[in-house]
Amino acid sequence: MIVEADTPLVTYARCAPSPRRGEGWGEGVRVVSGSTGFARRLRRNQTDAERVLWFRLRDRRLAGLKFKRQVPIDRFVVDFVCADAMLIIELDGGQHDANRARDANRTQILEAMGDLVLRFWNNDVLKNTDGVLEEILRTLNPDR
Repeated sequence: MIVEADTPLVTYARCAPSPRRGEGWGEGVRVVSGSTGFARRLRRNQTDAERVLWFRLRDRRLAGLKFKRQVPIDRFVVDFVCADAMLIIELDGGQHDANRARDANRTQILEAMGDLVLRFWNNDVLKNTDGVLEEILRTLNPDR
């Protein structure tokens, strides 16, 4: 490499890619690599409560809101998320009764990111699905 005496040698640090050239990383990416495979496994192996609630949330069936399931956010994989409403829905089975402190910490971290977290027991979803959906709508639209 030939460098002229008065030409400074410039080294470039790795900059963010240019979205204009199609090199963007995406808007608001909060995904940790490696968690997408785990999320895919969770989508394939749904619990009964997740299956029931997903049937009622998918395809914009609840007030036209777009929900996704088993989405990696930060270091967690959340059960359901509505990005437009900044709402996360978590379903808790019996194993969560012993881990209340861990779940509270998880909720606190997710809410610090700006999302609202609603938690429901699997039993409530299975026995009172309409009540759970009404609670979700009431949280999104307090005037209801």
